[in-house]
Amino acid sequence: MKLLENSSFEALSSRLCVETGESRILGRIESYSCKMAGDDKHMFKQFCQEGEPHVLEALSPPQSTSATSPSQLGKSSEDGENPLSDKCCRKTLFYLITTLNESFRPDYDFSAARAHEFSREPSLNWVANAVNTSLFSAVGEEFNSLGPELWNAVDQEINLQGCDIYSYNPDLDSDPFGEEGSLWSFNYFFYNKKLKRIVFFTFRSVSVLSGYGRDCLDNELDMELDDEEEMDGFTEDRCPRALCV
Repeated sequence: MKLLENSSFEALSSRLCVETGESRILGRIESYSCKMAGDDKHMFKQFCQEGEPHVLEALSPPQSTSATSPSQLGKSSEDGENPLSDKCCRKTLFYLITTLNESFRPDYDFSAARAHEFSREPSLNWVANAVNTSLFSAVGEEFNSLGPELWNAVDQEINLQGCDIYSYNPDLDSDPFGEEGSLWSFNYFFYNKKLKRIVFFTFRSVSVLSGYGRDCLDNELDMELDDEEEMDGFTEDRCPRALCV
């Protein structure tokens, strides 16, 4: 798996990571190539010792089924007759787990994750609405203009209509967002098999009282200040002056 550079995703992630007074919003949007490198091939061989790549693994029912009947919504590209019994092959499961490891490295290791911790979402509409609702509640009116920009960037990168959408819903013991003060979180994978690419969309809201995530926002602020200092590091006659590092 390789993280693909995407300046639009970087800018959007930065704009969505905000502090709202009572909570902090932390997360990112990332794009990964599913083409395996040397280490990936070695890990895949180890992973396949528990089952062949094309063996199907049972997933948990999607959270959306408890709120909306999937028959009323557009389904993802690999529709099943019954989303409550969705399955995916072990190779796809390997891609999902490896994406988690790449995104959260070195803080978390998801190598022990199992199929029942993942779901396949039957509806792009439901996922988009769930994401929009969560982020609008955090960002506010600005998301009215940011939302279309966000989904356009994701569509350009991954072609949403050609994707299967998976979510990661772990138990509390293995949940990286299960820390004290966590208010909500989501982890979505937009997997385009034809493009051999995954867009990983992960965000969470934590209470400011927990203190969690303060360093992340401080680092982003420091980066913005550094950029401003670089611009201010030249006098009007273009003679450079010393910058604090």
